[in-house]
Amino acid sequence: MKAIKWLSVIFGSLILLVILTIILVPMFIDVQKYKPHIEHKVTEATGRPFSIGGDLDLSVFPWLGISLSDLHLGNPSGFKEKDFVNVESFEVRVKLLPLITKKLEVKRFILKRPHILLIKGEDGVGNWQGLAKASTGERLAETAKETKETEKKTPAGKSPIKQLIVGEFAVTDGRILWIDRAKDDQKEISNINLELDSISPDQPIHLELSAMLDESPVSLEGTLGPTKLDSLQGTIPVTLSIKALNELNIQIEGNVIDPASLHKYDFDIQVDPFSLRKAMKTMNRESPFQPRNPQSLSKIALKAHLRGDNKNVSVSEATLDFDQSKIDFNFMAKEFEKPNLSFNINLDQIDMDGYLPQGAKEEKAEQAEQEKKTRPDYTPLRKLVINGEIKIGHLKAYGAKIEDIYMKITGLGGKIRFDPLDMKLYQGTASSDGMLDFRQDFPKISINLQAKSIKANPIVNDLLKKDIIEGTLESKISIAMTGDEVGKIKSSMNGNGSMVFRDGAIKGIDLPGMIRNVKASFGLAEKGKRLKTDFAEFNMPFTITNGVFRTNNTNLLSPLLRVKATGKADLIKEIVDFRVEPKFVASLKGQGDTMERLGLTVPILVSGSFESPSFKPDLTGIVKGTLPSSSDLKDSLLGPNKEGRPSIDEKKVKDLLKKLPFGE
Repeated sequence: MKAIKWLSVIFGSLILLVILTIILVPMFIDVQKYKPHIEHKVTEATGRPFSIGGDLDLSVFPWLGISLSDLHLGNPSGFKEKDFVNVESFEVRVKLLPLITKKLEVKRFILKRPHILLIKGEDGVGNWQGLAKASTGERLAETAKETKETEKKTPAGKSPIKQLIVGEFAVTDGRILWIDRAKDDQKEISNINLELDSISPDQPIHLELSAMLDESPVSLEGTLGPTKLDSLQGTIPVTLSIKALNELNIQIEGNVIDPASLHKYDFDIQVDPFSLRKAMKTMNRESPFQPRNPQSLSKIALKAHLRGDNKNVSVSEATLDFDQSKIDFNFMAKEFEKPNLSFNINLDQIDMDGYLPQGAKEEKAEQAEQEKKTRPDYTPLRKLVINGEIKIGHLKAYGAKIEDIYMKITGLGGKIRFDPLDMKLYQGTASSDGMLDFRQDFPKISINLQAKSIKANPIVNDLLKKDIIEGTLESKISIAMTGDEVGKIKSSMNGNGSMVFRDGAIKGIDLPGMIRNVKASFGLAEKGKRLKTDFAEFNMPFTITNGVFRTNNTNLLSPLLRVKATGKADLIKEIVDFRVEPKFVASLKGQGDTMERLGLTVPILVSGSFESPSFKPDLTGIVKGTLPSSSDLKDSLLGPNKEGRPSIDEKKVKDLLKKLPFGE
């Protein structure tokens, strides 16, 4: 008994001695002298100057605690701002004895006024780059060794901490400032406050985060867990509510599954209807573009199911509502290093014209100029694997109205195919297939198109805002081109095809009338008459060579005449140069038979720009082609030009035509 008594006294005395030592050591040891050592170690680890301006406070029992104040981590050389990070004060207190049994009890963890300054210089280098590179090789080797030792001691899926209890956890009045000097842009997140409550075993952790994003409020509130830290396996419930910009409200609810091993997540996401315009206004920022419809992007909402892990991610049962349109879609991505994408998109209807920016021509010019300065990197597209379908019920774009669009997209090894691409438009159908080839320095594009029974007048009216043709269109076109700039694409365009218009009319020109009434051909007749040339068939075969459209056998067939056209259209310079030759095949009696008796035809020259082509008679062709070669009249109308070659004297021709007995 005495032995047990003496052992108890000795053991108790040892415990008391240890406790007294823990309590008294900080009282008699000047911990301030360790500040230079700490500063040196942090500077060595980060490669940045580090200083502690305030006092260092250390406590050991019953709480192992440390508090620091006025902390500064500096910027690398080349930045005029002194601090990369500064903290007003930091305090953490952990209960000592439970650590022996792998239980972590934190009395408090308080971080006051942490300020982080992120700067991207004009040269594109950020002040965060190069952090912690000093002695990297030695530290990485040491860290790798420590990690392997820890993995041996800790079974997979097991946490080294069996229990976590936190009394107070808070980050107060934080600030993150982002400065991009290359773009002269600046963003700020201020008044950052984070609080975690009820951090204990088998209890959900309550989370509250609030901040100001460029003086606009942002908040996050929700619960995490409960979670068992001794395993880090199983299902951890997550419920979050995010509010931002007085306009955006997002709810996230779901689970994180086996975070230590599988890293799985499974969430339902809902974004309540909001106005992007109002959100941008709240941020005191203008929309990146000004759409033609001032009411566009005033209502956006989203519902989706998000699931994935560190190897793949999928979005299913997703619905995106924006304005008057609705998209139902599914999406999956895997093999992120490629990536491998599959999707299915179903859009009910959309008016794209409402979303096109104002001043589109100017923006296209600016974009083309920007394209010249920066070449795209097509490496990611060469790795991309893609398989998807897109369906659109009703689409309006550049005035044209299209229905029942179906497109299948596949891609592998830098070749992306669109096959098929089917649609209905203007009481007809169109089918197409194409390919984008990114295997070379410049992308190659090839397109094959077939169109049937399309009403020509409404589609040309809607696209070009010109009332120039009637009839039913059928076409077959095959085109290939190379490049990533508009100019290069046009100049490399090659192909062929045909367009056939049936049972219609060319508006704006009356070929029978011009032949029947030569005065009208030369602008001598009265104005105001509606001009129109009816036809049974208008067939235009063509070729395109290096951006120049040519036709040598365009024919127009009508009950009274045949018209042949030859010429070209330069797609690069956007100018046309055509000659139209009409020829009668039947009597004009009842319409004025003067021309038939004279055998006179009036060739037409079409020239000028795409925007405003001009039509005029070929006076030289009239004289050369209709008067006998020995005619004194012909000789009188033709005279040498400045180069000494025969040319037409238009004034003489017009004077003569006024005297001829042609019908009005």
